[in-house]
Amino acid sequence: MIFIPITTADIARFAAQADPVLRNLQITHAYHSLSYVMAERTGEEANWCTFATWASKQAGQTIRKEDLARALERFLGEKTAVQLVRQFTAVVQKKGIRLKHGKLVELMVKAVDPKAAFDHSSDAVARGNLKVFAEIGHEFARFIAMCLKDTDYNKENIARFLAGLHPGPPPDGQDYLARAFETYYRTLFEPQSKIRSERLLFANLLIGFHEQTRLQPGINEALEASVITPGAFTQNLLRAYYPDSPWLASAIHFALRTLGGLVGFEGFVTGYLENARRQAHHLSTQALMTIELPRSNRIQLGTDLAGSFPPALQKISNPDLKALLAEIDPTEDSLSESGAQYWGDLGDRLHFIADLFRCFQVTEELFTPPFSPEQTEKILNGKVPGGKL
Repeated sequence: MIFIPITTADIARFAAQADPVLRNLQITHAYHSLSYVMAERTGEEANWCTFATWASKQAGQTIRKEDLARALERFLGEKTAVQLVRQFTAVVQKKGIRLKHGKLVELMVKAVDPKAAFDHSSDAVARGNLKVFAEIGHEFARFIAMCLKDTDYNKENIARFLAGLHPGPPPDGQDYLARAFETYYRTLFEPQSKIRSERLLFANLLIGFHEQTRLQPGINEALEASVITPGAFTQNLLRAYYPDSPWLASAIHFALRTLGGLVGFEGFVTGYLENARRQAHHLSTQALMTIELPRSNRIQLGTDLAGSFPPALQKISNPDLKALLAEIDPTEDSLSESGAQYWGDLGDRLHFIADLFRCFQVTEELFTPPFSPEQTEKILNGKVPGGKL
């Protein structure tokens, strides 16, 4: 593994990266590095950056639109497209235009431009990934630089760090971050493992609460996937059919529209595209409601978590943690109903995150590097590597 300490200057440099795909890869690597450094002092239990590593890696799939366009193409290739081909053929033949029926189904699928259907979601996820990293990644790097080397509790030093945070509740204030980092700091000097575990969970959840509150508008935006208009669909279809004669495609489209030949057809297209929009929304939601942890542990966020809490976190003693869990986890000490039925609902999301963090906090595999050494080297050199990301 290539490992270099992540500084606030690195955070700013990665955040300024214009390419959203490369930026996400650099953010994911930075989270892993921050997580690793924190764990050297707090013990090999997950901190917030540990979970952020895998959430950011999952977000990269949405940002890169992996598999989504292909899945939508499969949907669009069903009999709805065949019906539309028949209607379109009838329309153009009435105008004396002969089109080859065998190629039309393929063109019908391509005319929707599935890639464009997910640009909106991809952009929203990329902005959310950046928004969280630029704020919280920066504070972790600052905390590591200012406080992590302390060998004894230094009230003045942690106060200097906390003075750099904005007062007030989220989404604009950073009170939850202040409580989280003060808790992390006290954890550095705690010899008892159970107390340390509960403090780590409390700090992780405080940051999770802050982060998810800030992300709420962007998450709902990311769940929406746009599809092109009926007019653009018809133009795309004709251009795909006449790739070497764009002027002919435009002339045919103009003639059909002028003669009123597209009224019934584009009415049918509207229903076809509405189906496509619903399917794109479903696929976007499905992608956002999945997280893959190391060892191919793929978790569906809409399904109750399986397994159990680690021994140190089965029964909670820390009063602050108990109070926070009472606020965000309606099924106390249980994984029942942990699945978030709608990821756009903040309460549902926080319930799932509370149980996810608690379940996997003592999981050594979470510190596995998210990329191979060769991929990491390219990412740090400003290149998008090949292979599975």
